[in-house]
Amino acid sequence: MVMSVPSPSLHDRRHVMNAMLQFATLVITTMFAAVAAVALHWLFLKAAFLMMRPATAPRILARTELVPRN
Repeated sequence: MVMSVPSPSLHDRRHVMNAMLQFATLVITTMFAAVAAVALHWLFLKAAFLMMRPATAPRILARTELVPRN
């Protein structure tokens, strides 16, 4: 008696392939969204640090030498 493994039909294989494709699409989309989120987070953090820098105008130093009296 020879036991053979039944081959899945074309209909079953199509469902498996569709599920694999959807899973791969989900993984790639999630990775893209994660990269975009990290990039935006870094950009906003950099902008926040730039806005927190003190707005210093060029300072004119007061002259400290002695002025001669007449």
